[in-house]
Amino acid sequence: MKLFSNAEQIVTCNTNGVNFKKDKDFSELEVLTSHAIIVENDLIKDIIPNQSIKNFSDYEIFDLKNKIILPGLVECHTHTAFAGSRADEFKMKLDGVHYEEIASQGGGILKTVNAVRNISLTDLVELIKPRIDEFISQGITTLEIKSGYGLNFENEIKLLHAIKILDELYPIDIVPTFLGAHTFPKEFRENHQVYIEEIVNKMIPHIAKNNLAEFCDAFCETSAFSSEEVDLIFSAAKKHGLKLKLHTEQFNNIGGLDVALKHNAISVDHLEVLKESDIGKLADSDVVCDLLPGVSFFLNYQFAPARKLIDAGVVVALSTDYNPGSSHILNLHLIMQLAALKMQLKAEEIINAVTINAAKSLGRNDSIGSIEIGKKADFSIFNTEEYPDIIYNVGRNLNCMTIKNGEVIYQRV
Repeated sequence: MKLFSNAEQIVTCNTNGVNFKKDKDFSELEVLTSHAIIVENDLIKDIIPNQSIKNFSDYEIFDLKNKIILPGLVECHTHTAFAGSRADEFKMKLDGVHYEEIASQGGGILKTVNAVRNISLTDLVELIKPRIDEFISQGITTLEIKSGYGLNFENEIKLLHAIKILDELYPIDIVPTFLGAHTFPKEFRENHQVYIEEIVNKMIPHIAKNNLAEFCDAFCETSAFSSEEVDLIFSAAKKHGLKLKLHTEQFNNIGGLDVALKHNAISVDHLEVLKESDIGKLADSDVVCDLLPGVSFFLNYQFAPARKLIDAGVVVALSTDYNPGSSHILNLHLIMQLAALKMQLKAEEIINAVTINAAKSLGRNDSIGSIEIGKKADFSIFNTEEYPDIIYNVGRNLNCMTIKNGEVIYQRV
């Protein structure tokens, strides 16, 4: 057995078995002092007062004096599997060119698609590895990665195979999401139906049969897929047993939210232009709203109405949306700090949003996301004595140790 002891605080994000946070619970963390965590067989066996510990020789001891313990962080929306650079487009954005205008000129996602189509599987895996290492160094123990930069059968499958290889190589859990409906490839810009048929009749059946993805996602925008097209894709994905997520309400309101709710999507992501009149629809469900403040920061664009969503009782999570075009931010801690400074979230809400609620966004909240007896021993250890420091230290990573299934997988030298 292992004993994690002497931490100044254990930030449990305790849910009392509910396994997500909303309403008044969203601003509560349950912070323990003078307690220790006992881990056995990769799971949290008990959480006990320090003074009740006897027979120290029974344990492998981890002394966390002057540090705090959080649940392992959960990164629930990323596009980490990509090749190439779009630094030139970033310069265009600084010059005032809108994201959608760049896309209409053949840039944006399609530029990354070209890079992915011209890289081997082996080189792609090697390219992604340092990004995963960086996430782990931040205390992330579960990481979602989408495909979406292949946009044909061969290259979408190549991306999903790369993600599967990385999941086998790394100790963290890497959750694969199929995003073939990211945008239309140039060869089908004038014939949407043929590409949709390829997704529905070829990609989804193959992906499901070979267990290459857990989720199916789509981008519902005027520059990408209509709500009717997403409806067709989601119907096929559900038929083949894939769970659903949706990019929607980022730039336009074209019915994506209603399609997501119709199909019981586990999350709706972005919501920067969400209509206030639609907030009630979200409050009436347990769908997770994955908010992505890095996109708004990177594009100098409006932020999602986080405060209104939270006050209405919606389940809210936070993520980087790490990608080469609209949020080239590989730093979940910066996202947490942006949520505080630009979206008016409280420190407690932010921590819940990147732990238990992010776990719910991936359907894994019964086993990760909070420090509760019986859950996985996934921890992020921070080099501070109180949790507000995590938000206060803007742009800094205070994580000094990442623990997955009770094993130390990263330690800052």
